[in-house]
Amino acid sequence: MPKMKTKRAAAKRFKVTGSGKIMRMKAYKSHILTKKSTKRKRNLRKATEVDQTNVNSMKRLLPYA
Repeated sequence: MPKMKTKRAAAKRFKVTGSGKIMRMKAYKSHILTKKSTKRKRNLRKATEVDQTNVNSMKRLLPYA
């Protein structure tokens, strides 16, 4: 049986924690930042857990994570 390939685009965007949760960065932090409040921009810096509805498809993209 050949090895499964990891989707490299997903590997660059998602990290797996020690407990197996998949973490992602938040969107809307790249441009048009002047109208966003400092608090909103600060909260967009933090990583967050991938939603439970997407976990199964993420595991398929990252088979060895």
